Amino acid sequence: MSRTRTDRTDRTDRTAPRGRAPVAPGRLPVVGHALRLSRGPIAFLESLRDVGAVVRVDLGGWPLHVLTDPDLIHTVLVAEAHKFGRGRIFEKLRPLFGNGIATTDGALHRKQRRLMQPAFQRNRISRYAELMCREAEAMAASWTAGRQVRVDREMRRFALSSVAGMIFSGDVDQPAVQEVHRSFPIILEGMLVRTVMPKAFDRLPLPLNRRFDGAALRLRAIIDEVVAEYGPEDRGRDDLISLLLAGTDPETGDTMSAEQVRDELITILFGGTETASTTLSWIFHELARHPDVEKRVHAEVDAVVGDRPVRPEDLASLTYTKSVFEESLRLHSPLLFTRRPLTPVTLGGVDIPAGAELAYSPYALHRDPELFRDPTAFDTERWNDTDPSRVLPRLDSFIPFGAGQHKCIGDAFAVAEILTAVASVARRWRLTSVPGTTVKEVPAGIPLPDALPMIPVPRR
Repeated sequence: MSRTRTDRTDRTDRTAPRGRAPVAPGRLPVVGHALRLSRGPIAFLESLRDVGAVVRVDLGGWPLHVLTDPDLIHTVLVAEAHKFGRGRIFEKLRPLFGNGIATTDGALHRKQRRLMQPAFQRNRISRYAELMCREAEAMAASWTAGRQVRVDREMRRFALSSVAGMIFSGDVDQPAVQEVHRSFPIILEGMLVRTVMPKAFDRLPLPLNRRFDGAALRLRAIIDEVVAEYGPEDRGRDDLISLLLAGTDPETGDTMSAEQVRDELITILFGGTETASTTLSWIFHELARHPDVEKRVHAEVDAVVGDRPVRPEDLASLTYTKSVFEESLRLHSPLLFTRRPLTPVTLGGVDIPAGAELAYSPYALHRDPELFRDPTAFDTERWNDTDPSRVLPRLDSFIPFGAGQHKCIGDAFAVAEILTAVASVARRWRLTSVPGTTVKEVPAGIPLPDALPMIPVPRR
């Protein structure tokens, strides 16, 4: 088997002045491309690949250079990652994530990764998977045949419960879990709009800003309270708070402050919830649309799991189900990330000064017809690595969890979480679409289904 692609056409706009990026069509005075991006961000980002490898987008007075070429994205994320910082999107999320691993760079980021790595080793993922299996089994058992369920809400509750169970333990932490369930939808709603708003809107008392900031403050405050209650006698608890408080940097001997633990907990909470719950929702939507794929998933789950509840050791054998997960994640990927060059750089023939804003869209990259044949089709066979004649997607063209030094530290956790939920539901139910319902994508950090009502039909 091979991981290659057909030759890509040259996306450099040869009519643009040398050293400068072509400007995306539709720029308006004062607001630039802000209206186009706000009214149809998905279509707008996908359209940029036809403009050039590096395309200038103006958001008010904020110029943004969007990378559409996978080689350039790989340069920024992996090959020359040391030359780039996080960028504006991550700065705008600091009121929520503070100095967590998702927003930091350089020495602090490397130190935090070393301190957190033990929490995501294989043996720990297996322990977390036991909790996931219980949560998924309880969710699937709670449904009633023929009674409509909001699958998007159910998946969010499952993901939140799984991650919260990994982080917290004991009754003392239940108010924190309740606040997570209250604040998460508010924060998720505001994340994308907040990150692409022009700087002039940052401090205005807009309803969106007030809701986002209020939810972030409440969540940070209550997790501060939980961490503060952990005394020396609690450091042996089998939860993530204890693990982070007790962790020691193998290179420096440093430990995390209580404030740093809080920031990392919030980062893990959102990283482990948004991707998993949204991807699970799209998986069940795609299974309902593709009965042949659904039958293969059911057959695999029947063969591996049978009539008993799912166990952590089952997950490695769910190979076709994992292909369904990968294809769903390809079609429904994160919308936009940013980076910032620390020194002047040249990318795709475009000169970019230090401190300028770069962006790339995994969503648009994963739907590029020059990287993925028939890119809008739901084709699980594109991930079939048992057929030596198949051309698999290039590894650096599929980056749902990022790449390089900032790749998501919890990607293995997310995979286990998603496979557990799919198998637990598939063991009991077929989820059918509600007649007359049209599911639409809502722009967010990862585009969400606007609503996903489905009807559980017993398989046995």
